[in-house]
This record gives sequence, C-alpha cells and structure tokens, in this order.
Amino acid sequence: MTKTILLTGPELAADAMRLAASEGVRVIPTTPYLPAEELQAIIRSEQPDAIIVRQGELTRAMIEASSKLKVIAKHGVGYNTIDIKAAAACGIPVSIAAGANAQSVAEHAFALMFSVARQTALLDARMRDGHWDKASANGIELSGKTLGLVGLGSIGSILMDLVAPLRMNVKVYDPYLQQLPARDHVVREEDFNRLLADSDIISLHCPLTETNHNLIGAQQLERMRPGSILINTARGELIDTQALVVALSERKIAGAGLDTFNPEPPPADSPLWGLPTLVATPHVGANTSEARDRVGMVALRQILDVWAGTPLDPRCVVNRHLLDN
Repeated sequence: MTKTILLTGPELAADAMRLAASEGVRVIPTTPYLPAEELQAIIRSEQPDAIIVRQGELTRAMIEASSKLKVIAKHGVGYNTIDIKAAAACGIPVSIAAGANAQSVAEHAFALMFSVARQTALLDARMRDGHWDKASANGIELSGKTLGLVGLGSIGSILMDLVAPLRMNVKVYDPYLQQLPARDHVVREEDFNRLLADSDIISLHCPLTETNHNLIGAQQLERMRPGSILINTARGELIDTQALVVALSERKIAGAGLDTFNPEPPPADSPLWGLPTLVATPHVGANTSEARDRVGMVALRQILDVWAGTPLDPRCVVNRHLLDN
C-alpha cells in the first residue's frame, strides 16, 4: 500500500523527492503557515503516515487528525513548534535532522557578526536612498575579540572554528556539555553572567526549552559590554524582544543580528524596524542549497527507517524520554 508523507511547507529538495518517488511514497506539500484549522483539515483528509514539519506549528489536534501517523520528522533541528508530548502520547517519535544544516547556520551567524560590526545593512540602505556616509560611518573589528557561545552543539562547534583565523577568543557556556573540544582559543565558562560581562559578542546556539524563555532579558543585556553584539540564530523566544529594543535604543549594546523572532514573522509595526543597529534576516540561517539537500534527505531517511522498523539514532529522537515512559 502506498504510504503518504505530508509536508507543512513546500516540496523537499530534488534528491529527496526522487528518493521518495523511487520508494513509491506519495509526498503532499502544503502552503507554508496555513491557518491551523486548514492544515488540520488537510491532515484529516489525507491521513498521512508521516509528517515532515517545515514551517508553522504542529499541534495536538493536527497530530491526532491522522490515525495512520507513525512518525514526525523536523526539517531542521528546532522542534519547539511541535507538540512532542502529544506525539509521545500517540506513540509517535519526533526526529530532528541533527547536524545536517549546522554548517549553513554557523556561516550565517558569522555573517551576521560582520554585518552588525560593519553596519553593512544600514549603509547599503542609506546608499540606495542617496546618502554617502564615508565621513561618519564607524565599524568594529572582530579580530582579537571574545566570542561567548551559549550552547555548543553542532552549530556552535563549527562557529568556534570559523572565528579562529581572526584570532578571536571563544568562551563556551553549556551546562550540558560533557567535554569541551580541545582548541587553543576556546575555554569553558561555568558562570553565565560572567560570560555576558566578559564577551564582545554573544551568540545563541542552545535549544529552546521550558526553562530558558527570555534567557536574554533586561538584566542580561545590562551585564553585556556597551560595545558588544548579540547574535541569535537559535530561537526567537530566547530573547525578550522589548528588552532588546530598549537596549538598542539606549545604545546599551552596539547592535544585534537576529535570524529568529518571537513571533515569526514579526508584525509590520514592530519597534525592531526602527533600530538602525539591528540586522534582521527572516529565519534563513539554514536556507542554502547544500543544507536543504542534506536536511531533506535526512528527514526522509528517518521516516523510511521508522517504517522499516530500523531504530533511529536516539540523539535524533527528541521525545524518546516521553516514549520510554
């Protein structure tokens, strides 16, 4: 019998779509960010055997709408938009494509650092409006600065090597890290507040959990250096947006580079858009041809493995603890 995968978003990369076709799998793409009731109706109608989450939320009602659903795969690594407890209650594993997009996201974080430090987005916009700010523009060198990494998974590990040629020092705060990779320019920092105070750039690379919403709020921004930069390619909920608006408006920090927001997308009248020291991108850190190819294939192969009864790597099953219980 033909099996069906429903995508919450557009088609997978070409190689993944070809693999699905060769396995006789029907793939159903949908419009990104559909209203919940519309997506739920599609799931109820199509009764997919698997769902790949690309954009938007996957709620309990959506999960329960298909009696045939056996596996949910995230097209990426951020699973906070999936009700993993509801999935576990239905006996459904939720997998992530761990490491598949890490290089692309790390490079994007690196690019945001440069863009904020050298005001490239602002100066580009100013030039297009007819201005020539050669006499007044003043950037920041990254060379020799201290980078504070919050979380050292696949993305943070790549980023700490990307900055090495700039002779940057790296401090890592990660309470769950068992062993720090051996690098001459990298040290571990056990105190989060000290990391904030001693770093020139703070870059967030930790997953969103029930306990770290607004990890960066008014108090944390006060502890950061006046000339420091905040980078977020993780999850928007890690930052208190209003506190960041105040900090940037009052020049308490030099700038911020954000690829993720709370909510997504931000409203058109968000106070973020009036901040000249903010560089913003629409959650595209993983949007490269190479990453899309890898992530699509990993997500699809995870689904095929579940259907075949092949155990998944436990590190890729984010609700395994709930399934075990």
